[in-house]
Amino acid sequence: MRAIKKLKNIIQDSPDSAQGLVFARLLIALESGNDFPIKDLYDLNLKDFELAIELMRDWRIDGYYVAKSSGKPT
Repeated sequence: MRAIKKLKNIIQDSPDSAQGLVFARLLIALESGNDFPIKDLYDLNLKDFELAIELMRDWRIDGYYVAKSSGKPT
């Protein structure tokens, strides 16, 4: 399962949990291009931290392919 689906499940299952809130803010920051405080990632347990890193890796790769297919420079 891709990281985005895992995060969305966590957010839906526990939207008021510490990790749910961090993941929701991270997704919003990625979608909007706004800043995200990296300290919030370090406050997560290791498993959730690695999931956040996986999300950002997937997001970057997806953005690369979208830009490449539309002819935009990466």
